Amino acid sequence: MALVPLNGIELNVQTEGSGDLVVLVMGTGSPGRVWRSYQVPALVRAGYRVAYFDNRGIKPSSECGGGFGIDDMVADTAAVISHLGGPAHVVGTSLGARITQELSLAHPSLVRSAVLMATSGRPEPVQQAWSRALCDLYDKGAEVPPAFYAAASVIRNVSQATLADPASAQDWLQLYEFAGSSLTAGDRAQLALSDFAPRLEAYRAITARSLVIGFADDLVLPPRLAREVADAIPGARYAEIAGCGHIGYLERPDEVNRLLVEFLREG
Repeated sequence: MALVPLNGIELNVQTEGSGDLVVLVMGTGSPGRVWRSYQVPALVRAGYRVAYFDNRGIKPSSECGGGFGIDDMVADTAAVISHLGGPAHVVGTSLGARITQELSLAHPSLVRSAVLMATSGRPEPVQQAWSRALCDLYDKGAEVPPAFYAAASVIRNVSQATLADPASAQDWLQLYEFAGSSLTAGDRAQLALSDFAPRLEAYRAITARSLVIGFADDLVLPPRLAREVADAIPGARYAEIAGCGHIGYLERPDEVNRLLVEFLREG
């Protein structure tokens, strides 16, 4: 763990490997170490210096439980890149992809290229309803039973192609149940960011070389939303990976890593 004072808070920043800098930005409610399962080792083997961090709201980074905006998270990411001697290739998923999109607009000199996974450029009503419901539960002091939360999370995040294997389905259920269902004030602050104004038109000003990856069975942010982002960013490339849901980087890591490495090497 390396807590670094950046942008007025503390961020838990980790780096591995050497070479050109790649910064990984995680999505809502998840720690940066999730990237270590598959993406960090693959990128280090490919010759990159890889940085990942816990976004504000995720301990041990500053929780900032009073709330914050996407601009704060963009500024955090910019501070991480500057601290590490950027510019950097930036890879984000879900909320992390939104942060990367906004970073590419606000700080273009820091972004060598951008990879945007499971992303959107406008709010998605069902995802907003889910986030609002969890925020409401938190505000009322209610706690969802871990087994229920695990089942709901697996159905939302994992492809039915993966869950067709009973042993695999059980593994995913156990993983989510082990993670628990308790929300923190930081989680709640991140969930609140699902309410935002449409940004597709603004993304027409992004100049970073961009790859957008959609996950074919994503129920949280369906791939049509990712394709809209690719269509908005000038020159962006779009790729879609079959047989995986919102966490496709964990379900189909070999395919995700292949696309990542190929795209980074092209630049």
